[in-house]
Amino acid sequence: MPSSSNRRIANLPLRIFSVVSFFIGLYLAIGGLWLILESGSYYYALAGASLLLTSVLLYFKQRLGLWVFALMFLGTLGWTIWESGLDYWRWVPRMGVPVALGFILALLLPSFGISKRASFSLAGAFLVIFVGAFSMAFVPMNWTHNAPVAEAGSSLIKLGTKNGISDINQDDWPVYGRDNNASRYSPVTDITPENVASLKRAWQYRTKDIPPKRYGAETTPIKIGNKLYLCTARNQLIALDAQNGKELWRYDPKVADEDIPYTAACRGVTYYKVPINNDIQPQDPNQADTSALSASTNALACNERIVSGTLDGRIIEVDAQTGKPCSNFGNQGEVDIKKNMGKTPSGFVAITGVPVIVQGVIITGHQVLDGQKRYAPSGVIKGFDVQTGELLWAWDMVKPNINKLPPEGETYTRGTPNMWTTATGDNDLGFAYLPMGNSSADYWSSSRAEEELQYSTSLVAMNVNTGKPAWAFQTVHKDVWDYDLGSQVSLIDYPTEEGLVPALVLPSKQGDIYILNRETGEVLTGVEERNVPVGGVGPEKRSSTQPFSTFHTLQKPDLTAKDMWGVTMFDQLACRIQFQEASYKGIYTPPTTEQHWIEYPGYNGGSDWGSVAIDPSRGVLIANYNDMPNYNRLVSREEANKRGWKPRDEMEHDDGGPEGAGDPQQGTPYAVDVNAGWRLPFTGLLCKQPPYGGIRAINLEDGSTLWDRPLGTARNNGPFGIASGLPLTIGTPNNGGSLVTKSGLIFIAAATDNLIRAIDINTGETVWQDVLPAGGQANPMMYRQNGKSYLVIVAAGHHFMETPPGDYVIAYALDD
Repeated sequence: MPSSSNRRIANLPLRIFSVVSFFIGLYLAIGGLWLILESGSYYYALAGASLLLTSVLLYFKQRLGLWVFALMFLGTLGWTIWESGLDYWRWVPRMGVPVALGFILALLLPSFGISKRASFSLAGAFLVIFVGAFSMAFVPMNWTHNAPVAEAGSSLIKLGTKNGISDINQDDWPVYGRDNNASRYSPVTDITPENVASLKRAWQYRTKDIPPKRYGAETTPIKIGNKLYLCTARNQLIALDAQNGKELWRYDPKVADEDIPYTAACRGVTYYKVPINNDIQPQDPNQADTSALSASTNALACNERIVSGTLDGRIIEVDAQTGKPCSNFGNQGEVDIKKNMGKTPSGFVAITGVPVIVQGVIITGHQVLDGQKRYAPSGVIKGFDVQTGELLWAWDMVKPNINKLPPEGETYTRGTPNMWTTATGDNDLGFAYLPMGNSSADYWSSSRAEEELQYSTSLVAMNVNTGKPAWAFQTVHKDVWDYDLGSQVSLIDYPTEEGLVPALVLPSKQGDIYILNRETGEVLTGVEERNVPVGGVGPEKRSSTQPFSTFHTLQKPDLTAKDMWGVTMFDQLACRIQFQEASYKGIYTPPTTEQHWIEYPGYNGGSDWGSVAIDPSRGVLIANYNDMPNYNRLVSREEANKRGWKPRDEMEHDDGGPEGAGDPQQGTPYAVDVNAGWRLPFTGLLCKQPPYGGIRAINLEDGSTLWDRPLGTARNNGPFGIASGLPLTIGTPNNGGSLVTKSGLIFIAAATDNLIRAIDINTGETVWQDVLPAGGQANPMMYRQNGKSYLVIVAAGHHFMETPPGDYVIAYALDD
């Protein structure tokens, strides 16, 4: 007869299981009651109560506990089917824990006199369910194929304006967006879907510039002749041999770390060739005036120039052949855009976009550090002579009578909307298309001037000869969601009943895509004002309607409680409680302070600075996008002060952090706390179910979706910041854009999985990929040199995307 001690040992696994299931049930019961009080689902409370009863009965070896668990399991299965249908990602958190508990309990059945054979059979069934369910995660989910892509050459779409740079070979990539249309379309045909699997690394270069924090260079090189030109995170300018990647020259403008704004980003540089001037002739030094000779020599030396902005608000010009500053541009090769802005603390005014040159005028916008002060430095747009650096005009939207400089003793209007991204130039019309941001203090609008409200979050067509807007198109009225326009627009000639019309494609962070007449700003594809939620803080300042594109949107349906996610039911329950507690009325839910509000999509889009790529031959637009909400709250000034939230220039230590996470918004009644991506604090997992990002092919002629798929795998993501290493195509957040080739390939990195991939434009399938040594949050580019095509990506990582830092420039080519 077994001794009492042997019985206790035999019962120990069952009692451990009972204790564990008791605490699981307690968590679910308490959380479930909380959820019920917030008008949420009854399931978690019922499941928790069932597990509590199960654990007590099992602890005392009562068979009834098995039946209670079985009823709870079957009830969970029925509830999952009812809430989730065939949506795989919804099943994961709902059924994972019950299946795991069922497997363990099945192994304990002999404690109740049930045969080991029955025990192992039932445990095996649970194991098969678990393995089968886990295996399904490797099957592509959320893929859509609606229609075939048209054959190359069949489209009526044309690229728009001329390149605007003389004597450029088609083998080059002479402008940030490949051409002045910002098409990101390469005429390369020798790398095809059939042979792309043979791509190998041809060369690799290290810039040796990795900032200690806020890293994220976001750089796309350009290629002219036999040279690549690029900028590093802290604006060092570099020329590389296009064939082997060897450094030819480097220029360091000495940008300090304290000047890094939110991200140490330099997205690219601009090339400019001085028009031939027959008046400049070689002179006999014995007869020529010394100063005149010096000026003539310098002009010839800087016949070809590389133009770049810096994180401390300078425009730099250097000789494209030597990297030496062009001394006849501004002050020994540089112009300070901060002049007459008043106080500009380090990091508050930065040029992160690529300068655009239109008819000899440089236009650079600048980033104004978000969330710091209502009256931060001005968003004034300036135009400079590309050869001399002379200020030609300045556009201060609140003081339109200013042509160049503000009246003596005054500054340009502080806190006005800025253009932090990259403009597009139309050399034919003499326009620069400026995607404008928001006024300072993104989430509070009550003190904004009428002119700010008119131009914020708008596309402004700037006449570069007058420095005045030709027209403007607004995508958000009275923006308090940080939905500034981040994408560079693309220029096309668009077919209408009246024939081809000069047009542009405008993507937005909300996901709407507009096609406008680029001469007049007229909407060519339809837009309608729809009613949106009102209320929240400052309800009298909310717009009751917002514009929505009827052409195409990347926007997904409104969130519901069923969309809340987690790897387990524990984090899913926490997210469902947060959802029920928050204010959410769909897109444009007004900001609130007594409770959180959900912003969906979040401030990373939709489309962001990576922009879109256009294949004019097939009439296809390629858009990668983010699909994540933010979880926000306006914080009273008193609470913000207690938390020590101050503008960066008033803080003793600057530790960085996600944008909006504790931004003081000094000069307004409220600070703001933004949970970007809506993540749980403990596990770091996102509250919305996957996918979190995707890529889509869109028919440009009618706006229909051809195919859509998640972009990015889970190999570099997981709970608690631990990389899972799993190649699950879950669709990750992404930062950066794509290029498309004439041969029918899309190349893109951007996602958090550190992969660069080639996608077949006809199917959306990945046909090649390579693991990068750091995050690839940048737009790739492509060129030909000596008869060979090269794909180039800058892998510098990104602090916000939590990808590893690096300083790599990597070129791929086919085997010889």
